[in-house]
Amino acid sequence: MVDELSLYLPFWDKLTAAEQRQLQERSVLQRYKKGTILHRGGNDCLGVLQVKSGRLRTYLLSAEGREITLFHVLPGEICLLSASCILNHITFDVFISVEEDTEVIRIPADSMAQISDTNVYAENFLYKMTAQRFSDVMQALQQVLFMGFDQRLATFLLEESARSGRPVIHMTHEQIAREVGSAREVVSRTARQFAEAGWISLARGSITLLDEEGLRSQLD
Repeated sequence: MVDELSLYLPFWDKLTAAEQRQLQERSVLQRYKKGTILHRGGNDCLGVLQVKSGRLRTYLLSAEGREITLFHVLPGEICLLSASCILNHITFDVFISVEEDTEVIRIPADSMAQISDTNVYAENFLYKMTAQRFSDVMQALQQVLFMGFDQRLATFLLEESARSGRPVIHMTHEQIAREVGSAREVVSRTARQFAEAGWISLARGSITLLDEEGLRSQLD
């Protein structure tokens, strides 16, 4: 565990021996199955999660039940919003779900809070990570507020294909709707338009990108 914590926490060498020991003794390795809801907002405070493998999704949930994805947490990245109880300025409820079978190192929130209160390097790390994630949040909200849905769907398909390194995206229209903050019917209608243009092909549970330049033309 020491090697992994020192790898993922850039301030590790700035901690005292007692602080290092506290994190080492209290951090645990945990595995979560796809579909698990890790964080439901409110007073839920799971702790700081360092993703070793898999993928987490953070999202907002409207009163009508519509989801808006804020960002994903990938291997090598840290999820702080799962420890929102130590981030005093978060006043909205964020949900976190497991998109793939995921393995994380969980650092208890109280340990991280205690160390960040006394160690300026740990405190600066938390502020830096929080600022980066809120930049992701603002980007997601800007897309919802200021981009047409055809642009949002094209952006999502291009980014998802680039992330996986494959032209085939194995997701249902319902799953994509949750990712882009829309309704399944809207996703299906726009996807059919993209297919008629020859940019993608549709199959049950998957979409294949055929013409990335065509999709990018929607972003101009």
